[in-house]
Amino acid sequence: MITEDLVRETLKKVNYPGFSRDIVSFGLVKKITIVGNDITVLISVATKDPAVPRGIHESAEKVLASIEDVGKISIDFDIKDPPEPVTGGNPAAGQSSIPGVKKIIAVASGKGGVGKSTVSTNLAIALSRTGARVGLCDCDLYGPSVALMLGASDQQPMATDQNEIVPIEAHGIKAISMGFLLSEDSPVIVRGPLATRYTQQFLRQCLWGELDYLVLDLPPGTGDIQLTIVQTVAVDGSVIVTTPQEVALIDARKAAAMFRKVNVPISGIVENMAWFECNHGEKYPIFGEGGGAVEAARLGVPLLGQIPLDIATRERADQGQPIATLDPSKNTISAAFADLAAKLIEILG
Repeated sequence: MITEDLVRETLKKVNYPGFSRDIVSFGLVKKITIVGNDITVLISVATKDPAVPRGIHESAEKVLASIEDVGKISIDFDIKDPPEPVTGGNPAAGQSSIPGVKKIIAVASGKGGVGKSTVSTNLAIALSRTGARVGLCDCDLYGPSVALMLGASDQQPMATDQNEIVPIEAHGIKAISMGFLLSEDSPVIVRGPLATRYTQQFLRQCLWGELDYLVLDLPPGTGDIQLTIVQTVAVDGSVIVTTPQEVALIDARKAAAMFRKVNVPISGIVENMAWFECNHGEKYPIFGEGGGAVEAARLGVPLLGQIPLDIATRERADQGQPIATLDPSKNTISAAFADLAAKLIEILG
């Protein structure tokens, strides 16, 4: 017997084009009608790309045809224009802003180990040193490091009577991280849906107050957490962090492709660990040379900055005193982050 539950479960095999999530979890399947063995499905999408409904139609028809004894299959579409302005998002509904937050910046990388969290933390502090009100949301639930970098891993956020999270304040910014909620040796063992829920709580149930910029430190890669964020939050710009070598660049391209598929503007590339400078002033391109500039040119976006591989940067991150807290006029790495912040402010307007 063909039931609505069977049809809905079968349609979960159909992913939205370019996404890892299915059309059912996106809420695109609006109505299922079954008459005898005949199936009619109504799917609602917000898109101007005719390839999207065509791709969904072909995939849905194929999976439904696999149902035993199925009769006629009819797939109808309710196609709407995407919400304006389009800055990324849920194919069904678009994104919403976070109350009180003027600009949201996503910092991403295609792979781990390129210093994304270091860039996120120092960028947030550099932005705050311009006089802006800044928040930092550590969305990397499985590898939270922002709490340690801010020197606040021993602090725990409070909650209001309305179960809203009060962020930790350190070095002039507001921050939330799973690192504030767990001990250093406690692993985060949650599956995708629960991890996504935690991320949404950090973003929407946190008392950010009035912010000029909210920096999102995304997990590495292009998985469910990253997609959920860019699908549901109106991200104003994204920064892709990479190291110069090709191994990192191929993954950075995947992150860039994800942002472009969901219409999130790519503000530019940051080349981290660009070189190591010895005490004699000679520069050694340990991870290669020029890769960030080449990739930025390929994507048609600015190279926002080149951050050297630096012992003091690592030491100060471990000590909870990020390098961007130093006077930019007296430290070249702090100056590089100040320059990065200035460029982003100009780009985002």
